[in-house]
Amino acid sequence: MPGHHPARSRRATERKGDVRERAILDTCEALLARKGYDAMTVGDIAQGAGITRGALYFYFGSKQEVVTALVARTVEHLWERSRVTARADDPRQAITAAMHRTVELWNEHGLVMRTAIDLSLTVPEIGELWSRTADLFITAITAVLERAGIQPGPEPEQAPAMARALCWMIERTFYHASQESRANLQKASSTCEHIWLTSAGLTA
Repeated sequence: MPGHHPARSRRATERKGDVRERAILDTCEALLARKGYDAMTVGDIAQGAGITRGALYFYFGSKQEVVTALVARTVEHLWERSRVTARADDPRQAITAAMHRTVELWNEHGLVMRTAIDLSLTVPEIGELWSRTADLFITAITAVLERAGIQPGPEPEQAPAMARALCWMIERTFYHASQESRANLQKASSTCEHIWLTSAGLTA
């Protein structure tokens, strides 16, 4: 995971610390909605979590570290929800289930996902985390396409390149639709699902 912090080894044995860290991350997510990343301060996060600034610094060295950990928690949930469904033997079921899980998470944590995308170009740890997560999904999408009969290989019309394009199309489409409404996010998801099915030759 990005940005090893000296406190991490100390708090690994603290069950109370896990609860406190969760409170910090939950507060950070709420503050993103109320204030936004730029206006939010470490003091705001500490106050919302019911701890002092000094106590917060035991867990995280900066606001950026808190947000990075929040992004890591969120994308881990996304991957946990999606990877099993993406392995379904029937590629059509795998595509439908994976899109359903992705919509669920964007509905619940769309602001964190958009923040991750916004910061991925300027915060190296978030950029690396987001890129690694995308690579996991590209690998999963590639496997689904190959099970549907798309050839493996390095060419633009073969599964890995198609999977990469599909992954980034889904990311950008969800980014915009999630700012509008849940209904628009669902419509956008249905469109992405249709394009993925079409790419896999599964619409007939």
